[in-house]
Amino acid sequence: MAKVSTQQFLAFEQIREGIMLLKNKALRAVLMVSSQNFALKSEEEQNAILYQFQSFLNSLDFSCQILVHSRRLNIISYLDKLKEIEKKEENDLLKLQIEEYRKFIEDILAEGAVMQKIFYVVVPFTLLESQGQFSEKKPRIPIKISAITEEEFQRCKAQLWQRVEFVALGLRRCGLQAVPLNTLELIELLWSFYHPSEAEKGYSPEIPPELST
Repeated sequence: MAKVSTQQFLAFEQIREGIMLLKNKALRAVLMVSSQNFALKSEEEQNAILYQFQSFLNSLDFSCQILVHSRRLNIISYLDKLKEIEKKEENDLLKLQIEEYRKFIEDILAEGAVMQKIFYVVVPFTLLESQGQFSEKKPRIPIKISAITEEEFQRCKAQLWQRVEFVALGLRRCGLQAVPLNTLELIELLWSFYHPSEAEKGYSPEIPPELST
């Protein structure tokens, strides 16, 4: 039986200069986006946010993917730190308060997992778009691209970053901060998708220095 590499099942071929290069030679950039508590806003503020977000969506002439990544929050190290502080505390009242707070957190964890939600926006670009052969909103004819040259990559990257800046500006008008992930952060994000239990415990992949830029 022939050996099968895990890489054969991955949709991307390479990660460089903060960009994912897919096996079909398309490019992807990923922005991490902040959140805000919409429910705590006044009705006027909510309507303003909705209007700005609607305007942002209508201004796009390319598709974007919104990704919500839910991860179990590991705070074991935080509880261990509280135990250390509690043990060293000499004031009996503060010691009691730390103990009660620690038990309160432990009771919350006993009832269920504490989840952390992280929001991302994936911005696409393709070599065919740079050549003006189609736009994202036009029907596309599948064309197999065997390779992408360095010149083509740099040209596509420049146009992709223009889209990234446009998306970040549109989200900023909605009261959200958006920051593009660099190569190291992209690798760690993708690694966490395939190693969720290790990521929840705070582990991260070993990345060679030449790939961290």
